[in-house]
Amino acid sequence: MLIKETLQTSGRDQMIDITRRVAAASAQSGIIDGLAVVYCPHTTAGITVQENADPDVVRDVLMRLDEVYPWEHPKYRHEEGNTASHLKAMTTGTSQTIVISGGKLLLGTWQGIYFCEFDGPRTRTFYVKLMTG
Repeated sequence: MLIKETLQTSGRDQMIDITRRVAAASAQSGIIDGLAVVYCPHTTAGITVQENADPDVVRDVLMRLDEVYPWEHPKYRHEEGNTASHLKAMTTGTSQTIVISGGKLLLGTWQGIYFCEFDGPRTRTFYVKLMTG
């Protein structure tokens, strides 16, 4: 089963907790044991699993990514001016695989699934592929 989800981001750099949306898709599938693959088809956004209990973790991650990949750099050559967003997306990756066990996503106590926006605000899409087995 493949589910397409759309979201609207509101900032240039942002991490949006999509755990509930992925869990709802998983529940809708009726899969008891299997996998959920969450995939982002964008070159300036990504998917990650990270702590969702303390919002300062998201703030710190975004701050550090900005330090490592500043928006402006004298050696960037990409004409669109968003090289940093491509580098950040490469760092987070385009997908995550989460085990489904007993009909629920097998996430740690503090883990959440995040859509990572690095070139917003934009309307974005992500996919949840649900597989049994």
